[in-house]
Amino acid sequence: MDDAAPIDDTAPLPQAELDQLTDQLIEKLKSVYDPEIPVDIYELGLIYKVDVSDSRDVLVEMTLTAPGCPVAGEMPGWVEDAIKQIPDLGKVTVELVFDPPWDPSRMSDEAKLQLNMF
Repeated sequence: MDDAAPIDDTAPLPQAELDQLTDQLIEKLKSVYDPEIPVDIYELGLIYKVDVSDSRDVLVEMTLTAPGCPVAGEMPGWVEDAIKQIPDLGKVTVELVFDPPWDPSRMSDEAKLQLNMF
């Protein structure tokens, strides 16, 4: 009989690991740019939600600057590909949402500076 404790895949991620993973996710999100605006999607405020499960699955809810954006079909794949570069993740899902609609108030101060919007 094996006395080893069973591996609990549902145990919560330790906070330090979650913090490190969050930093990695932000770094990867900042590597994806809207092709029409020279600012990354994170600073543009296109990322609405990032959930990480205890099994390291990642769900991203994002939007576009406009519903008719010419890269609407491609950008979620770009985001998914960037995130999948992080080792040891589970399933990565990127969903496009349009509620609430994006507007420039969602941009970071850094993005506004880059676009001379002050």
